[in-house]
Amino acid sequence: MTKIDDMELFVRVVKAGGLAAAGRQLGLSPASMTARLKALEARYATCLLNRNTRSISLTDAGHRFYEACLRVLAAIAEAEATFEVGKPELSGQLRVTAPSDFGRQFVAPALADFVCEHPKVVPYLLLSEHAVDLIAEGFDLGVRLGNLPDSNLMMRSLTTENRRVVCASPKYLEKYGIPQQPQDLKHHRCLVMERLGEKFDRWCFKKESSSPAISTTVEVQAALIGGDGAIVRQWALAGAGIALKSFWDIKRDLDAGRLIVLFDDYIVGAYSGDDRTVGLQLVYPSRKYLPRQVAGFMEYFAQYIHHRGRRASNCAAADAGSGLANQ
Repeated sequence: MTKIDDMELFVRVVKAGGLAAAGRQLGLSPASMTARLKALEARYATCLLNRNTRSISLTDAGHRFYEACLRVLAAIAEAEATFEVGKPELSGQLRVTAPSDFGRQFVAPALADFVCEHPKVVPYLLLSEHAVDLIAEGFDLGVRLGNLPDSNLMMRSLTTENRRVVCASPKYLEKYGIPQQPQDLKHHRCLVMERLGEKFDRWCFKKESSSPAISTTVEVQAALIGGDGAIVRQWALAGAGIALKSFWDIKRDLDAGRLIVLFDDYIVGAYSGDDRTVGLQLVYPSRKYLPRQVAGFMEYFAQYIHHRGRRASNCAAADAGSGLANQ
């Protein structure tokens, strides 16, 4: 076997999430896969993978080697592509991860439409409320909501029109009244997200129109706690309480008048450092090795979001909120 063969095998193991899974894809036995990997590690006298009977993870050296393999394989693919200029169709696997609520509403239908245009692309979509390690878990692309910390991942911004908002249904506001200031939330039914054991029940507010700016943090009382953003949104739609959500998660509901933004004159966040704008972006492991189907979907999804992000009724939602507030 050549070094290129070993690099391809190593990348396949990482993306498949294990030796056995990669072996099934390649038609090799677990014993053969283990022997190949041991030979690869022996050649470089370093451990590339931490592995047990259930899972694998990359060591620091494994991360570096994986990214180097991607660069080498990308150069080979680019060279081979010179012979495929006349082949317009995209093909291959496309592994994407996204937050639950946003993923159901936007990523899943976009992938379905994309595959209709490119039927040889085979996507896999994982919806999760925690940030998946793209490299360790073998994903090509991730959708992230929120301002990202420093990262080795590449990033493409999808829109600057995203922020965190507090919202409720007209049904809830008619029954329980409209909170006039953030501290009033202590007396309301609030819908709280929990992620990896951490409850996001401290909601931060900053009013920059005041001089000086007023900042306050409210520890809300959770009427319902959910580990899935889509569930929290459904509870809000049902009138079960007040939720803190990403604007894009509830954009369609605002447009249809099913939810109303509260405290629109405040910067709202789950963390004290949140700003008016909260990121909505695509992240991916390497700019160098970007398979054609991944690059194709990135461009497709950016346009998909752009068309749905044209000012529909952010103003209408704010007007509806003002109308209720004045009742």
